[in-house]
Amino acid sequence: MSAGHDRKLETQVPAALVTTAARILPPDAGTEACLRPGPADVRTLSQAAEVLAQGSLRLSPARLLPFLGPAFVAAVAYVDPGNFATNIQAGSEFGYRLVWVIVASNLMAMLIQALSGKLGIATGKNLAEVCRDRLPRPLVYAMWVLMEAVAMATDLAEFLGAALGFNLLFHIPLIWGAVLTGLATFAILALERYGFRPLEALITSMVGVIALAYVIETFLDRPDWGLIAHHALVPSFAGPESILLAAGILGATVMPHVIFLHSGLTQGRIVVREPHLLRRLYRFEIIDVVIAMGVAGMVNAAMLIMAASTFHREGLTHVATIEEAHQTLTPLLGPASSWIFAISLLASGLSSATVGTMSGQVIMQGFLDWHIPAWIRRVVTMAPSFIVIMLGLDPTRTLVISQVVLSFGLPFAIVPLVSFTSKQEIMGVLVNRRTTNWLASLIAALIIALNLYLLYRTVMGS
Repeated sequence: MSAGHDRKLETQVPAALVTTAARILPPDAGTEACLRPGPADVRTLSQAAEVLAQGSLRLSPARLLPFLGPAFVAAVAYVDPGNFATNIQAGSEFGYRLVWVIVASNLMAMLIQALSGKLGIATGKNLAEVCRDRLPRPLVYAMWVLMEAVAMATDLAEFLGAALGFNLLFHIPLIWGAVLTGLATFAILALERYGFRPLEALITSMVGVIALAYVIETFLDRPDWGLIAHHALVPSFAGPESILLAAGILGATVMPHVIFLHSGLTQGRIVVREPHLLRRLYRFEIIDVVIAMGVAGMVNAAMLIMAASTFHREGLTHVATIEEAHQTLTPLLGPASSWIFAISLLASGLSSATVGTMSGQVIMQGFLDWHIPAWIRRVVTMAPSFIVIMLGLDPTRTLVISQVVLSFGLPFAIVPLVSFTSKQEIMGVLVNRRTTNWLASLIAALIIALNLYLLYRTVMGS
């Protein structure tokens, strides 16, 4: 972005702010992957500037709207196709008993994503860039290799989910579903050239589709709300298998790629320098996180509730795959329910595949400061998904393996995040408070321990 363009943009907002377009790759990379400010961006930035300059604590939809968006993009990772399978299995096997796990894991995710967003606001850099600046070069390269594998594993799960959504809705082969997913992902990411706001709006609308679908599903299956409220507040288990599944829900909640992405989404979206404005901006970011993660948590809970109210209540306690859930819904709730389920899966797969590809861009640019044409970056990230489908590998087994890769990557995302956000010289006035550090460290240790446990159980086959 040219200096002249920056000066022109600055004249359109109060002097208290220096506003820039959020970017994933800089314009000198010669790619379309830069989020240049469009008309919607300029309006959003101007509105945000006015709200921040006012300093009022009064909240209203109009005042909040300019700040909502980054967390909703990140929240897509919490309603991806992998969540479908886990929540369906938990609900069908144990009824409402594990609803509290979703509540607890969502609260943890709120804190982690808030820290990620805060890092981008405070430093103007994403997590990968801060790692590149602060960590030894050999460790940076090792982290890049691992996070590239994480990005590919993420895309693998999302592409398989979206392809399956196309298959369930239109009865087309998985390979053509994957092709359609790739084309749709390219089309969605093409919105980057028009700025950050159109892309945020589209992905947020997809999250809305998923949420609406499960509101309808919940209405159709008529759950026991009293029992749900009890299990949401009172932790309980039903034997070793329920503990393992609870660990699966909790341990797979926070995805490493979205930790990197969230910091990239906030790093240049709204830039302020004054300490009081930084604090004020972060308060709005917290609200964005709470609302977005709250929606994601309700969707996950609704998935589990749907499975409990339909499958478990009918004695179908071994519905463990997405395909089985889709096939079983029709005789229990009618064809409309299975269509709604497939539509929500498709929206989940398309949106999460887009977010996974965006994460890959942030990871490569951040760790290596290396820019390649965006379409090559995206093709490389998508390639493993097509290979898996063309080879006819078992989708469920492949998804399990992809989760193992994600487990390996999690410590390399969450530990640096907590460490960097606790340092005054990096964060300035937005440095973590002591209580936040203790809580974040505890949550990080718990999530990492659960992922290692799941990794052990997966490898040992027990």
